[in-house]
Amino acid sequence: MKNTPIPESVVEEKIAALEVDEIGYASIREIVQLVSSIEAATGIKYIRMEMGIPGLPPSQVGVEAEIEALRNQVASIYPQIDGIPSLKKEASRFVKLFMNIDVKPEGCIPTVGSMEGSYAAFLVTACREKERDTALFIDPGFPVQKQQMMVMGQKYQSFDVFDFRGEKLRNKLESYLSKGNICNIIYSNPNNPSWICLTDEELKIIGDLANKYDVVVIEDLAYFAMDFRQDLSKPGVPPYQPTVARYTGNWVLMISSSKVFSYAGQRIGVLIISDQLYHRHSQNLSDRLHVHGFGNAIVHRVLYAMTSGTSHSSQFALAAMFKYASDGAYDFIGDVKEYGAKARIMKQLFVSNGFELVYENDMGQPIGDGFYFTIAYPGMSGAQLLHQLLYYGISAISLGNTGSSKEGLRACVSNVRRDQFEDLETRLNQFHRDFSVNL
Repeated sequence: MKNTPIPESVVEEKIAALEVDEIGYASIREIVQLVSSIEAATGIKYIRMEMGIPGLPPSQVGVEAEIEALRNQVASIYPQIDGIPSLKKEASRFVKLFMNIDVKPEGCIPTVGSMEGSYAAFLVTACREKERDTALFIDPGFPVQKQQMMVMGQKYQSFDVFDFRGEKLRNKLESYLSKGNICNIIYSNPNNPSWICLTDEELKIIGDLANKYDVVVIEDLAYFAMDFRQDLSKPGVPPYQPTVARYTGNWVLMISSSKVFSYAGQRIGVLIISDQLYHRHSQNLSDRLHVHGFGNAIVHRVLYAMTSGTSHSSQFALAAMFKYASDGAYDFIGDVKEYGAKARIMKQLFVSNGFELVYENDMGQPIGDGFYFTIAYPGMSGAQLLHQLLYYGISAISLGNTGSSKEGLRACVSNVRRDQFEDLETRLNQFHRDFSVNL
């Protein structure tokens, strides 16, 4: 082993203590724990790209609204499980102005982050019909959603969408849906980790097939309006955030405060259920959860059983952030464009040191610059690359964890500071010198 920034012996000792079969396939939180333990042992800071922690200050609009709510003693009162009226109203308005979608406030439900929202949606969609017991992930995707499936004991299938873009997506989806066992379709848009963005043509295909086969589409909008190649920041002015909701009524949207409002620590998001789906009945759902209606099952069975509602004060914060954005008084997209600016610089540092972008093309366009990008190094699997980069003080996660069919790593830009770019370049230079002799 070369004289790397992080001693090999320390890395291997901490990997052994983690007790995972193969570090290349460790979960995000396991990599976080590993890197933190190495930093504590060596005093050397990593270039940390493994976890999507917002790297910007939280929205002051939200902070001030939450402080005011706490001063008004909401902390002593249980919140309504389906959400405070102001949040429901402003969520409905936000969706109308930034997506051009109509949904009643009734269907706008706060959740403890989108993680709780996805758990609830997965559970209830799988209860609608006995024969439909399998979820379908359009991958690559957020690894923890499959962990939720594992915890619930639910079945799922998946495919990497990269080779099935455009009209090719129709036949690929239909090959799964025609079997009659699929209850929902899940994807993120923009995509975590590849940062590809599904087009209106592709979303229409998904919507048309959701109608044909009566499956629920669960659209994860964690990176709402963060395709910086177009300006999606103006309320009530096109272009709008692309969505499957224009093409079907069988949809559930998840909108998180964590990335677009940098409000991750308060664990607040909203689950948006279409008017068509909210009151839809099914006999199996009634038999299983003893409640009528999809939305009632989400609120009065699953969310009630899980958390009995979402933090009261943070609901006031999110209501305020939605309101100010909808009023045009808060350019939340302007705040998060820093992620795209950092991604451009970091991509170039990797590429100039022998790395390749794994997902570099988005329907004939260069992939956008955003919260994530994907990298590979010639001659190395994703697991090998992750293991080797740990010796150089650089962390990420394997694409294998995301359902990708490709070898490489997901790199997150959010937690890398600009004053670390010089250090990143130095470490990448050394890595390339050490391994380019084998190319």
